[in-house]
Amino acid sequence: MIAIIVGLIITLIVFVVVVTSIQQHKEKLDAEKRVKVSKQKAIIDESEELIFNLSHLPDNPVMVKILNRRSLNAAKAMEELMPEVKGIKKRVQEISSRLKASEELANNKNTTEENFILPDNEQQLVGILQCIKKLRSVLKSEQSKGALDAQTFTGEDQKLATMQLKINIESLIKRGTIAFNKQMLGSARQYFEKALQSLVSSSVKSDYVVTRQVDINEKLEEITDALKNTNAKDAAKKAKSEENELDLLFQPKKKW
Repeated sequence: MIAIIVGLIITLIVFVVVVTSIQQHKEKLDAEKRVKVSKQKAIIDESEELIFNLSHLPDNPVMVKILNRRSLNAAKAMEELMPEVKGIKKRVQEISSRLKASEELANNKNTTEENFILPDNEQQLVGILQCIKKLRSVLKSEQSKGALDAQTFTGEDQKLATMQLKINIESLIKRGTIAFNKQMLGSARQYFEKALQSLVSSSVKSDYVVTRQVDINEKLEEITDALKNTNAKDAAKKAKSEENELDLLFQPKKKW
């Protein structure tokens, strides 16, 4: 009897250990699934936020299509990981419809060079730059995953790089012009020289880059001439002041 009881106790212990191990393994798998689902949800949220922020940039249906496809892939991954998640099937259908609409728009849209008008508000500019950086990061990520072909990646990244360069250059020119108008010639020259260096070192080669290089060089020549005139005026003023001091020193002494 004692042997039987001991055997039953050992069997029970083994059973509890096995059940506990299975339960822990199941909990671990569920936790890993939840992490993966959260990651996919974050991708969908980020993509939708970027689509919304694209309203502040020139119309780009190809980029909208890329972001919608990214969202759809993430939603399908969520559905595969946890099909029981409430509303996931409906979400997949909604994103599929959006992707189809954006594909049709991208296919029918004629590619044209649009003028991008920069906002005057500095905070809006910072927001646009952040959006562009995120979009370029997404493009690179999608290409590395094989979800984006090299030609599309290069074309869209080039558009964003040009836009990013334009924002930086126009901001520097604006600040340089303000400094020039306030007769802060040294600061003005620094802004324009920085803008010129950015254009020269940029991988972007476009009509905008060529035109702006000419404009900035002309402005730098204007600043150089203004500095020469200012220095000449300062020198003349200093010489006149020294001359007046000498006249006062050597003038005939008055007799009282």
